[in-house]
Amino acid sequence: MAESQNIEWKESWRDDYLKWICGFANAQGGKIYIGIKDDGRIIGVKNSKKLLEDIPNKIRNTMGIVADVNLHKKEGLEYLEIIVSPSSFPVSYYGEFHYRSGSTKQLLTGIALSDFIMKRAGVHWEDAIVEGITMDDIDDESIKIFKREARRCKRMKPEDLNVSTEELLEKLHLAENGKLKRSAVLLFTNKCEMVQTGSYTKVGHFGVGSDLQYQDLFEGSLINTADKIIDVIYLKYLKAAITYDHDRRIETYPYARDAIREAIYNALVHNCYMFGSPIQIRISDEEMRISNSCILPSGWTLETLLGPHTSEPYNPNIARVFYLAGYIETWGRGVEKIFETCEELGAPKPEYSILGNGVTVRFPALQSAISNIPNVQNEHLDEHLEYTLENRILTAFRNNPQITYADLETMLGASRSSLRRAIQKLTDDGKVLRTGGKRFGKWEVL
Repeated sequence: MAESQNIEWKESWRDDYLKWICGFANAQGGKIYIGIKDDGRIIGVKNSKKLLEDIPNKIRNTMGIVADVNLHKKEGLEYLEIIVSPSSFPVSYYGEFHYRSGSTKQLLTGIALSDFIMKRAGVHWEDAIVEGITMDDIDDESIKIFKREARRCKRMKPEDLNVSTEELLEKLHLAENGKLKRSAVLLFTNKCEMVQTGSYTKVGHFGVGSDLQYQDLFEGSLINTADKIIDVIYLKYLKAAITYDHDRRIETYPYARDAIREAIYNALVHNCYMFGSPIQIRISDEEMRISNSCILPSGWTLETLLGPHTSEPYNPNIARVFYLAGYIETWGRGVEKIFETCEELGAPKPEYSILGNGVTVRFPALQSAISNIPNVQNEHLDEHLEYTLENRILTAFRNNPQITYADLETMLGASRSSLRRAIQKLTDDGKVLRTGGKRFGKWEVL
């Protein structure tokens, strides 16, 4: 038997250990042994009879719970075992809420305390009704994006999608009696900041150190952000190394697209918006860092997150909508998929870290793809094959044939007039063709 998340050894009893009992009760329960040194050697207690009476009374009087206190004897030495069961309601010690996390005891305060109490009451932060924001504030484009993606992945029946916006939000458990929950506001309106300051995502490209070269803020709905952010990153922030297999052009990006997509969607779904800190995506030539605020499920550690685990979303309503739109799975395989796709690209394994209430995943760049210079033998092709605006437009059309000028402006950081000139040139050169009407047409890369 060794010290662990659920086992603590103490040489002698001190009333301060009542805080540890409080922490065990608020977590997964555990055992405290009195009369055992940190190395596991039994040294015994001298006043076992008195402690057998005092400790249960102190636990009951200070916290209102009952714990089993047992006397054991080994090699002539007596020691105590205190068995603490997990509590179904919040337990406080003189108004303080302690929590066992890993092998440490944490004092819950502020947002962490609010989150803990709400979960014990069976309520999530995202479930609260928001006053002052109505169905009229729902963003039509976000609803269209969701319906389009849900039809594409076939995770909702057509008859469940062919309903009014109010009916749809009721079906998704995002509204009650015509009033929106926080999750609905975050997912489908452009008023996320009215729910909680800092409810947005920012992307920045950095040079050396803190040299911020350019950035974008995604302040709209989560659905709108999810629909656009990956394209923006790959079209505006990253450049591909270009090689040729005979006459076939091959573009290799420094990061596995599916891995980045999974990591960003995980951040959007599991972010603890209560903290008021935006999701941050920091990009440089050497690495990409994706950071978000988090409160891990009870008893989880970094090792739990990185290993096989069940799906326990921090924001279940948001996670369900992302699942129905085909953005995520529900098997808890996100981290595994990220590792697998990076391995397929040949890129280094990403690194996860947890600091305080924040989780960061760092993606080292694939070194062979960092160079922006096309890797071709004919030097006369270098200038022609440079990653120009036209090439980036072609990539955007391949990824989304129905992309709009407004989206292109956001993704490529180019003016409307520059885009029109470039697209006209591509059309004149026979590289692209516009089919269909102005409103419902699409671009075809020839």
